[in-house]
Amino acid sequence: MKKLVYIVVFLIFFLFIGNKLIHATILEKEKKALLDLYHSTKGDQWSTTWDLEAPVSQWQGIKTQGDHVIGIDLFENNLVGNLPESIGELQNLQSLNLAFNKLSGEIPKSMAGLHQLKVLKLEMNALVGKLPENLGEMESLVELSLYNNFLTGSIPESVGDLRNLKILNLSSNTITGKIPESIGNLIFLESLGLFQNNLEGNIPRVMGNLTNLRELVMANNRLEGEIPEEFTQLANLEILQIQNNNFKSLLNLERMNSQQFLVMDYDRPKDSNDFKNIEIQETRMVETEYDKTGGE
Repeated sequence: MKKLVYIVVFLIFFLFIGNKLIHATILEKEKKALLDLYHSTKGDQWSTTWDLEAPVSQWQGIKTQGDHVIGIDLFENNLVGNLPESIGELQNLQSLNLAFNKLSGEIPKSMAGLHQLKVLKLEMNALVGKLPENLGEMESLVELSLYNNFLTGSIPESVGDLRNLKILNLSSNTITGKIPESIGNLIFLESLGLFQNNLEGNIPRVMGNLTNLRELVMANNRLEGEIPEEFTQLANLEILQIQNNNFKSLLNLERMNSQQFLVMDYDRPKDSNDFKNIEIQETRMVETEYDKTGGE
């Protein structure tokens, strides 16, 4: 009987210690990823730096839950350098805000493996290269903001797998190619920013599926053809900017309810009678101030 008691006590002790060791290993892996970020972006020169001797939970901008890092907010903190591939080790990360810094290099491919990430804000940096082809693996994303970088290449088809997305802003980059048909899958999308890229071809008709859209900005591209008739389905749209493109016809805009718009900017094609019943100022660039807040 005593032998059985000893065995049970030993098993409980082993399970307790084993569980602690497992959690310690996970935390150490995540801490190393944070240290890689610190060193690769000149952490000692950040506006607000980290005390590396303090617990991770006390580091500026780090949010933890249990033994895991779930949030990083280093907005406008003078991060200079490249993002490390090891950032993909932060498997429990839900929010990453590194906007308004001086980040360069490419977006790490490992970042697509952050399946719990809901908010990714990397706008106003100097990131280069293409969007990861497996971008769609980040299926929990609600907000993806990459505007004002130097990103190239096309929008990957996998973007259509981000079915929880509400905000997608790729404006002010050098993105080329066509808007992918898969974008029609983003039925919860409320804001789509594609302003000032080198996008070409026709607007996909499936964008009529995006009935939750309130803001659609596609100005300053090389889009052509006509505005799809399916745009009449966008009853919640309040901001539409499509000026400075190569559209041959805007006739279908006349079928939309002009009263729904707060802002509607377009170019009237030469020798066109389109919009004879629409009384909205044409080709007006709205003053837009970037959201310089650190909030998610």
